[in-house]
Amino acid sequence: MSKPLIVKCPICKSLVERDNDYFPFCSDRCKTNDLGNWASGVYTIPDSQAHDFDDDESGTIH
Repeated sequence: MSKPLIVKCPICKSLVERDNDYFPFCSDRCKTNDLGNWASGVYTIPDSQAHDFDDDESGTIH
């Protein structure tokens, strides 16, 4: 018999087994908090197309 997958809840860091109904979260509360973080902009994905601004006096975008 294999060991159950156990991870830490991304919100409260408590241990969660894969068979938990809210996996990878430990509870509905943590799942809802995570959704709220996304909706309010707490989490962001870096823009790979962001421009680098050169520090020289020309102000040229590279």
